[in-house]
Amino acid sequence: MSPPDACVRRSQTDLDGDNMTSYLQIDDDEKGHDLKLFCVPRHYEDDLEKVIIPHGLIMDRTERLARDIIRDMGGHHIVALCVLKGGYKFFADLLDYIKTLNQNSDQSVPLTVDFIKVKSYSNDKSTGNVQVIGGDELSSLAGKHVLIVEDIVETGRTMQTLLSMLTERNPKMVKVVSLLVKRTPRSSGYRPDYIGFEVPDAFLVGYALDYNEYFRDLSHICKLNEEAKEKYKV
Repeated sequence: MSPPDACVRRSQTDLDGDNMTSYLQIDDDEKGHDLKLFCVPRHYEDDLEKVIIPHGLIMDRTERLARDIIRDMGGHHIVALCVLKGGYKFFADLLDYIKTLNQNSDQSVPLTVDFIKVKSYSNDKSTGNVQVIGGDELSSLAGKHVLIVEDIVETGRTMQTLLSMLTERNPKMVKVVSLLVKRTPRSSGYRPDYIGFEVPDAFLVGYALDYNEYFRDLSHICKLNEEAKEKYKV
């Protein structure tokens, strides 16, 4: 991986039209890191190709995202909406960094949390059928400043469905932060307001990203090998 400063890219303007969304780009030809250089659960050693994003880099980038969110949404009561299940780890770490900023800076953000479950995958393929569980509770978000916290945006259609549902509940503002955005020809063109990493069109697991519920207990984000896709296939 190239040094972080060399990887920062700029995308299109965000929904406000003022700020630019920055992210760390993982190139298509990124070879990743040898598994032997990291602590990887032994039961997964034969299932992974490479470490693509080490845990420490995830944490550093998450800390910066927390600072950007405080900068942009400070002064408002924020309802942080976690998209389960894959978003739970990123959600917890992001909120820990926001809490630290609240305790150690002049600007702080009142924060409450809520959870929603979204499902659109079977094995490693999108079904095209987005299921949202918990949508009946979204009426409580009327008039609120909402921060949706997602693990990965791939085609973007799942998030667009969720945003459409939220709009019907009349929140005052909605922002989306996603740890990962995948570069894929299947993309609808949707981009979150805050992005951790832009990644190649490969199936990634770890840091709560799963394959049929496996690999959530892996600290690093890794590329899954083809044998594992068959091994854990439903």
